[in-house]
Amino acid sequence: MKINDFKLEIFFGKHEFTAPNLLCCSDCESMSIEELLSFEAGAKEQFLNNWLGYSEAPGDPQLLVEISKTYKNIEERGVLEFAGAQEAIFIFMNIALEKGDHMVTMFPAYQSTYEICRAIGCEVSNWDLIQSDDGWTIDMDQLEKLIKPNTKVLALCSPNNPTGFCLSKEQNNAISNLARKHGLLVFSDEVYRGLAEDEPDSFADLYENAFSLNVFSKAYGLAGLRIGWLASQNKAFLEKMLGYKYYTSICSAIPSQKLALIAVKHREKLLARNRSIINENLLYSDKFFQKHQSFFQYNRPMAGPIAFHKLKTDEPIANFCDDLVNKKGVLLAPGPLFDKEGNYFRMGYGRKNYKECLDLLDEYLSLK
Repeated sequence: MKINDFKLEIFFGKHEFTAPNLLCCSDCESMSIEELLSFEAGAKEQFLNNWLGYSEAPGDPQLLVEISKTYKNIEERGVLEFAGAQEAIFIFMNIALEKGDHMVTMFPAYQSTYEICRAIGCEVSNWDLIQSDDGWTIDMDQLEKLIKPNTKVLALCSPNNPTGFCLSKEQNNAISNLARKHGLLVFSDEVYRGLAEDEPDSFADLYENAFSLNVFSKAYGLAGLRIGWLASQNKAFLEKMLGYKYYTSICSAIPSQKLALIAVKHREKLLARNRSIINENLLYSDKFFQKHQSFFQYNRPMAGPIAFHKLKTDEPIANFCDDLVNKKGVLLAPGPLFDKEGNYFRMGYGRKNYKECLDLLDEYLSLK
């Protein structure tokens, strides 16, 4: 398989560990291993006594049980663990699709979701998010028009990366009914699940042929664990994915799985912490974009720690972002990294230093 460069990851490879002020990150604030272990009495001693051998390929049994409890209609065998979200995306697309098939994807989205599909030799149609005066929206009537006789997969991302758009409960139900009508597999990127105030059910709970992706990297803020999973009622398909996984990671690291177990057992505490950080940052954001409304179209996120705003000036967004990081050390992610036309950029709301980064951006704008 030949696949195009992953533009966003190449960009982060260049800047993420050199730019001092990251204002574009898609994950929430992380923590130390010691802090996570402090959530349970005796967890530190137990963690240090873990045996560093191989683990079960589907995932740590205790971890799968705890993850299944976060859904309504998913059993332990309906959860398959992966080495982060990326492995799950790669394997799912290779099992679900063959050359000549067609996929519809919500757009913009995480590049690998549609890029792997294209590398397989499939056609991709975009279900575009639409810029409105009040932020991002979606045309539900457009979706069915995009479905063809050879459509196999509908790929979704809600809360959406990079826009912060979130499908409603009614929209989720309508999409599930539409997928059932056309016999589609639904691949639902739900890595920000738990951060919306009035959250719809997971697609894995709504539709028997839906596959809900999650990971400890984003809403939980524990990207260093590299633990993700798919949840589905379709256990036979998950078994096929497990067979493919033997050619990729085989199994995940035991230390990561044991830390992930603590995280999911204390899920509500972690998610509440990160929702609090996001909500506080949104207060600063509202004031900032009100002050600079001549510079930016403010697309306030509906849910999650990211938003996709637009620069109103004629300066190309890539130039704006390069100049900003060179002069103030503040990193924004320009829209071309997401294959999106227009002067858009991604801003992250999940970090504790958001206000300090925003103040530096404010200083930069004062010189424009």
